[in-house]
Amino acid sequence: MSQTLYFSVLLIALCSLSECIQRRYHHINMMMTWTEAQKYCRENYRDLATVNNINDMNQLMKIVNNRQTEVWIGLNKSSVYKWKWSIGDPVKYTNWSNGDSNGSDHCVYMRDGSWHHQSCNMKKSFICYNESSKRFIIDGSSVSWRDAQIFCRQHHTDLTSVRNQTENQQIQKIMNDKNIKEAWIALFSDSWEWSDESESGFRYWHPIEPNNPNIEKCAEFYLNLQGQWNNMPCSYTLTFVCHEDDLILIQMNLSWSEALRYCRENHVDLVSVDSEKIQRWVTDVIGEASTDAVWMGLHYYCQMNLWIWIRGEVVCYQNWASGNETRLMNCNTEHRAGAVQSGGDHRWISLPESHKLNFICFRKLLNNLCLSLLFILC
Repeated sequence: MSQTLYFSVLLIALCSLSECIQRRYHHINMMMTWTEAQKYCRENYRDLATVNNINDMNQLMKIVNNRQTEVWIGLNKSSVYKWKWSIGDPVKYTNWSNGDSNGSDHCVYMRDGSWHHQSCNMKKSFICYNESSKRFIIDGSSVSWRDAQIFCRQHHTDLTSVRNQTENQQIQKIMNDKNIKEAWIALFSDSWEWSDESESGFRYWHPIEPNNPNIEKCAEFYLNLQGQWNNMPCSYTLTFVCHEDDLILIQMNLSWSEALRYCRENHVDLVSVDSEKIQRWVTDVIGEASTDAVWMGLHYYCQMNLWIWIRGEVVCYQNWASGNETRLMNCNTEHRAGAVQSGGDHRWISLPESHKLNFICFRKLLNNLCLSLLFILC
């Protein structure tokens, strides 16, 4: 077999390994109050379950087999209101009109390119985002923010987040072209917080929930309602779900080689971002980074003229910033590695390995099947 054909076969085989690593949820079939469940999860895993997106929600429902089960998750009500994106993205860019960002239990709409907040029950047009096509889709129907969210999740991905000025301008152009004056975007304010202090704004409430906020301050999901969430008094006893994370952000400034050594000595390895799912996990943990980018386990292998993950996989899934994926003609004087931008839309960039950055480690081993495949194919 020629070298070119060999690496083509290797590429196809390794692309199928991207789902080997998953976030780990554990259904604990014991009846406890929310506070007791929180204590149990913190002692035995990481914390009560945080849910960052609909994929996490689907994973939760798979591990809870009893269709009548009501299950605690790690969401509870506080007294502090914060702005959050419906899809769970961190809020790093805003474009408020006259700096007016104070609003409790409000939702955000765009008008003339700037953001305004109002009661979520008001009816407006709305803008969805479709992850598969990478497109913004505007709908001229007049609906509440919650109904807009339900529609976008059923037919696309979610209401649209606006992550930077470029996206803000793109959306405003679409609104102008369609002669839409005001439209809901995905930003909303609430006082619900995750037990592990995650900033995720993903919510999956039943349409009439949450209610009775002064009494029912803890969140459950109920499989008989397709996993939608309900708020309950925290003193009720339910089964619950714990989670443990596969990724950890290390806030130390090390070179790529030093970061690799640290991960292997203290955890498992530098992270391989070999699927869109892993990219989302990276986005979840990267928010606290103290450097503009963080190292991942990607390096440039001169002899093959390829970018390769540290465990030997060639790069199938890609998320490069423009110009950074270019093959290097001569890297004898400077070895380069891959990093993820901490801000913006978290694209990949190529940097000299000597740069000092934060980095992300895998905390858990791949399962045995994945390890066996890697050793055989790489």
